[in-house]
Amino acid sequence: MGLFSRSDKPAERRYSKERMSMVNSQIKRRDITNQDVLDAMLKVPRHEFVSKKFISSAYDDSPLPLEYNQTISQPYIVASMSEFANPGLDKTVLEIGTGSGYQTAVLAEIFCRVVTVEYIPELSIKAQEILAKLGYDTIEYHIGDGLIIPATNETFDSIVVTAAPSKFPESLMRRLKTGGRLIVPVGVNTQTLYLAQKNSDGTVSKQAKYSVRFVPLQHDS
Repeated sequence: MGLFSRSDKPAERRYSKERMSMVNSQIKRRDITNQDVLDAMLKVPRHEFVSKKFISSAYDDSPLPLEYNQTISQPYIVASMSEFANPGLDKTVLEIGTGSGYQTAVLAEIFCRVVTVEYIPELSIKAQEILAKLGYDTIEYHIGDGLIIPATNETFDSIVVTAAPSKFPESLMRRLKTGGRLIVPVGVNTQTLYLAQKNSDGTVSKQAKYSVRFVPLQHDS
């Protein structure tokens, strides 16, 4: 019967309208132009990833609380970070911080393969259940320290970090292909979202994009 049963059809239509309004009012009117990102934001049901008590606010332009003092990012930030990641259906992306799984789902719509790491096992398990229910099957899950796992030699076209380290994570640049992009919030009390690119000569170009507020990155130091 799919994601919604017959009795849920009115809710499906309502959420679809709310997503359309979200994209038109929160995302398109700002600086998001990548059509694949816009289509993904229209498609992914954010209400499936929020806590039930906040479901009426699922498509509001704001972050929402999750269990374990975590949050689900506001839709604009998800769209913006996804666009900065320079998506493509022939590319792979590493996500550090699975969280609710919402950003993971958006990335799965615009990349051929997603590898995602979550520090908190309970969050990862819940996200995996939701994403499986929604039919996402190009996602590889890991539980542990995102700066260490996956412990392979694989490199990625993009890395998206959804929690803030206190300083720029230079080690992640080694996990990028040449020309690859790292999108990461950095800071403690004041945070800045950075877009970094690995150049062909091995140097790194960094752009400070805008101020953000993310939960701290949990790291086994």
